[in-house]
Amino acid sequence: MPKVLFLTTSHSYNDDRIFYHQAKALRDNGYEVKICSLQAEYKGFIDGIEIESYAVLEESIDHKMETFRKVCNDFQPQCIICSEPLAIVAVRNFVKENKISCIYDVTEWYPSLSMLQKYRFPAKIFQTVKFSLIQLYAGFLSTHFIFGETTKKFPLAYFFGFKKQMILPYYPDSIYIRESIKQLDTDTITLCYTGQISKDKGIENFFSTIDKLRHKMPTLHIRILIIGSTVDGDDELYFSALLKQYSFDHIEIRKPTAFERFTESLAEADICFDLREINFENNHSLPIKLFYFMGAGKPVIYSDLKGIRKHLGTLSFGRLVDPHHAEAISEIIINYIRNPESYHAHALNARKEFKEQYNWDRIKGSFVDFVNRSIDK
Repeated sequence: MPKVLFLTTSHSYNDDRIFYHQAKALRDNGYEVKICSLQAEYKGFIDGIEIESYAVLEESIDHKMETFRKVCNDFQPQCIICSEPLAIVAVRNFVKENKISCIYDVTEWYPSLSMLQKYRFPAKIFQTVKFSLIQLYAGFLSTHFIFGETTKKFPLAYFFGFKKQMILPYYPDSIYIRESIKQLDTDTITLCYTGQISKDKGIENFFSTIDKLRHKMPTLHIRILIIGSTVDGDDELYFSALLKQYSFDHIEIRKPTAFERFTESLAEADICFDLREINFENNHSLPIKLFYFMGAGKPVIYSDLKGIRKHLGTLSFGRLVDPHHAEAISEIIINYIRNPESYHAHALNARKEFKEQYNWDRIKGSFVDFVNRSIDK
């Protein structure tokens, strides 16, 4: 029975991509699977997958690398799938000595804007170059690449184009999707925001749009549903100021839900929003939640991101917009209210596209085959 080890620093051991999709697909195909994360303490088995996770994210780099090396030496895998450069560097000797495959699963920009925000000019330039060289070194050490989306292929796929690679998008397994197509009420509407609450992720753009809508349609009962939370004190103060500024009458704020119940938690939403800022990192990203909204049958209004256009083209179940044009976005909502048949058609389109194209069942076989071929190289 081949052994596959997942190593990650920044993702949790029960990450939706790693645990719920990749690890379970390998388990179902006879692999012995283990996950090691540095985010939280946990040891044991969950659904037949071994977890050895440590809360050492704030420890030194040497300590984190030694943790990965120990887990690797104890487990003796035939394939290692890493989510970050540090893990790849940590196990480089094991990979070389045992002639096994080391797959770099690239789903985040490295370095990310959040990694660089604490640095000031000119230190920021130096750190950007340093982290970029680390990324290239990780690419050099890897034997294979998996990219979560086409826009994340740069720079590794261009520097190391001779290495085997595949695109593995963030399509969800249908077992985690609850369909909840709504019949739009022309007197009441529920608008939904999910995920991290911050300026970068578009909470102010979301509120600005609703403010325009309530002034245009004062008799419309607008219910706001927010499922998410802030991640630091600055975002908490920023969000509190926005709540005070807009003083919406009907707003419900829920803490993030367990992954398995995500689509269930937004069942009452009529339209789901993601009006994140369009910067380099966001623009070249393909938001994961888009496919969950699609599976639930929710029309969406998203920032016009290059990552979405490149992967899906024009949306048949919503609109791509300039997130700062609250006036235009409010008109899209009003058009749905005045033309409920258009809203219903978009909801049906979302479910249709999910079932026919954008679900895990369509791509998991190619993932398992890719891992298998990396072991048999």
